[in-house]
Amino acid sequence: MPMRKFALPLLFVLLLGCRTDDDPQASLEAAVQQLQDNLQAKKTAAVLDQLHSEFLAQQTNDRDWAKRTMTLLFLRHNNVKVLALSKASVIDVTYRDKGYTDAQVALTGAEGLIPDSAGHFSVKLEWWQDDGEWKLARLEWE
Repeated sequence: MPMRKFALPLLFVLLLGCRTDDDPQASLEAAVQQLQDNLQAKKTAAVLDQLHSEFLAQQTNDRDWAKRTMTLLFLRHNNVKVLALSKASVIDVTYRDKGYTDAQVALTGAEGLIPDSAGHFSVKLEWWQDDGEWKLARLEWE
């Protein structure tokens, strides 16, 4: 009887011990989802925390550009939706501290309930692991 009393808490401890932190693929996918959530929640500081110190978008735009762009977008639109129509992430087979995500993304902005702007983008993200965390280092889109 006393063993049953401890079985459930022990199960939770074991499950928590098997977190995805040791699985680079799962932690990369979690970082991708967190980026989407932070953008949609209009959390500029949280997005900037996910950007690598050497971040570049379209090979020329840096972290300051990202901050200015998000600020403008978030001020212009009360509601921002980031819909990942498809996404696939992989870990580089040669460099385990690099990962890549290809996604088809719909981005909408609205003052009220009805979007007043929308766009569809093919997005390529390159992630670098920095102190055990995936940071977005490169961003390209069409």
